Amino acid sequence: MDIDNIRKLADLAIEKNLAEIELEQHGVTVRIRRPEAQVGMVAATGGLVAAPVAPTESGAESAAGTEPSYGDAHVIKSPMVGTFYTSPEPAADAFVQVGDQVTSGQTLCIVEAMKLMNEITADVDGEVVAILQENGQPVEYGQELFAIRAS
Repeated sequence: MDIDNIRKLADLAIEKNLAEIELEQHGVTVRIRRPEAQVGMVAATGGLVAAPVAPTESGAESAAGTEPSYGDAHVIKSPMVGTFYTSPEPAADAFVQVGDQVTSGQTLCIVEAMKLMNEITADVDGEVVAILQENGQPVEYGQELFAIRAS
């Protein structure tokens, strides 16, 4: 199964407003699941989560209600499941640091998903007040990445 087939599955899930779609081909199973909040409405960014079929440890307990507040800061969340990187390569400087001024469209980090490097950009102008994830750590769909105080 190649990435083009996976993208076609994702597009089909959006087009048909499916909560989940699964395909098995040549002994490989791929399941694409839309977050519950996305089902029943059009997802402008795709809003899809590729979930492993094999059982995994349930280490991703929700901390709902215990998330810290960043005052009036705008929070940038991960649009996908993947690995969070603060720089384009290991030896390079981070895209941004706390205290940096950013502009809308500026790259903040990379989330690697299925060997694809996805640049996550600011959607507001302002100051980075917090980087909420550690470099090289896995992130979930909707997990907070940055807090930016809009200017």
